Amino acid sequence: MIDKRLLDILVCPVTKAPLEWHPERSELWCRASRLAYPVRDDIPVMLEEEARTLTDEELGR
Repeated sequence: MIDKRLLDILVCPVTKAPLEWHPERSELWCRASRLAYPVRDDIPVMLEEEARTLTDEELGR
């Protein structure tokens, strides 16, 4: 689980846009960069090379 206070200060390292927590996938999503950052053992892995690209379907496009 991501603490709300942590989520309020975390931003995408690529675009500096806010992130959305998706607990069902254990990921933080950035719509601006279309990247999903994994959260492993309750620790966000905020590295671009560890992120996966979000699909149009996931983004609701």
